[in-house]
Amino acid sequence: MTTRFLTASALLVGASACSPDVDQPQAEEGAEMVECALGEGSAFGPDCLVERENVDGQKQLIVRHPDGGFRRFAQLDDGRGLVELDGADQLTRALDGNVLEISVGADRYRFTANVSGQSNLGAQDAGADDAAE
Repeated sequence: MTTRFLTASALLVGASACSPDVDQPQAEEGAEMVECALGEGSAFGPDCLVERENVDGQKQLIVRHPDGGFRRFAQLDDGRGLVELDGADQLTRALDGNVLEISVGADRYRFTANVSGQSNLGAQDAGADDAAE
């Protein structure tokens, strides 16, 4: 019985050590807001932040969710826009006017797209030729 109590106490102490009292930034400074709908049946809102980075010459977007989750996409120069980099879920895309909607699993994201075959994230280059907020 004492062993169980000690084990439970140790678990509680360990769990409380993992819960920081300070807010941790969700994304790097300069990240841009993008509309997203996370989970089945959720509504779109300006809740996700997008970071841009260049990894070995490949343009990438990291879309950060408010709960700390994220998705990574590669920006393509072949007109498709974005492709998923992680996970087992396949990406689907739909273009409606100047809005590129990306779906991965139950999560959806909206980027402003330049219909002429280029899109951009904010004022910067992105990838399909580019995808934007």
